[in-house]
Amino acid sequence: MRKMKKVLSVLATVVMVAAALTACGGNGKSGSATDKKDTNGDGKVKVGIVSMIENGAFMDMKEGIVAELKAQGYEDSQIDYKCAAGDASALSTIVTNMTDGTYDMIFSIATPPTQALVNSETDTPVFFCAVSAPTAAGILSDMDKPDKNATGTSNAIPVSKIIDLAQATTPVKKIGLIYSGNEDNATNTVKQCEEYLKSINVEYVEKTAASSNDVETATNALIAEGAEAIFVPIIQDGVSKLTEICNEKKIPTYCSSATTVASGCFATLAIDDKGIGKKTVDIAMDYVNGKEVADIPAQVVGIDYCSVSKSAMKTLGISEDNIKTDYKLNVIEN
Repeated sequence: MRKMKKVLSVLATVVMVAAALTACGGNGKSGSATDKKDTNGDGKVKVGIVSMIENGAFMDMKEGIVAELKAQGYEDSQIDYKCAAGDASALSTIVTNMTDGTYDMIFSIATPPTQALVNSETDTPVFFCAVSAPTAAGILSDMDKPDKNATGTSNAIPVSKIIDLAQATTPVKKIGLIYSGNEDNATNTVKQCEEYLKSINVEYVEKTAASSNDVETATNALIAEGAEAIFVPIIQDGVSKLTEICNEKKIPTYCSSATTVASGCFATLAIDDKGIGKKTVDIAMDYVNGKEVADIPAQVVGIDYCSVSKSAMKTLGISEDNIKTDYKLNVIEN
């Protein structure tokens, strides 16, 4: 009898050890990359990443997503990245291919590809990265209770804080706003700018730039109408031309992305673009580890630092001591 109990005890120990190894995947993770939410039952998880265009900020976000996926045990062969190169029909094709059931989850960078994926009513879960206004864009109805099989991170632009930074550092009577009128997030952000500028009694003038080719014309028009500083809520392509014109006339330029500062804009209060990519993957891991998408709240990612351009500082004759902010200063060499 004693011998039988000993045998059973050994068997129980073996079973527990085997279970522990299975749970850990043998690598300290919650499972190997091949069994992390294999919704299609094909034996290997496939992850898609979609962007509409490639600019500095979006590529940093993509890098952050890929790096964190690899840290979680995924391999290059499991990660498929597609860019529509600004072409709506190309985006439609990418979305059709990524929602045909062969992908287990999809990461979308910024608003247009996220809207396209959500509007396709795909059964494949979507994890969006850096959508500035998810509810206004129709991606979900409630940040705390995602209802369209999509959740992720929002880089809601801190409009009032950026304008306060501008008015404390380089106070002016009239601010120019330039943005793309083709995107919901840009339009919503500019509406916030208008409302806040009215509330603090600062005049403004605004122009749209449908493409990078229109930025020069729009910038000159803003200056001609008396803009003493310019806020670029959401534009990356063509921003170097804007900053060239403004720097020549010693007009300070503010923006919403550290990458845009690297392109020549004077300053912003910004998120870390690679960091928001990582945080988006962290949210997706809740799904991988068993949660339903509807039970994973979308998160607004806060300000990481105040980014300023060293070359613009020199052009404007502004020192670090002149920059009025409580956030950590991130001086970008450019």
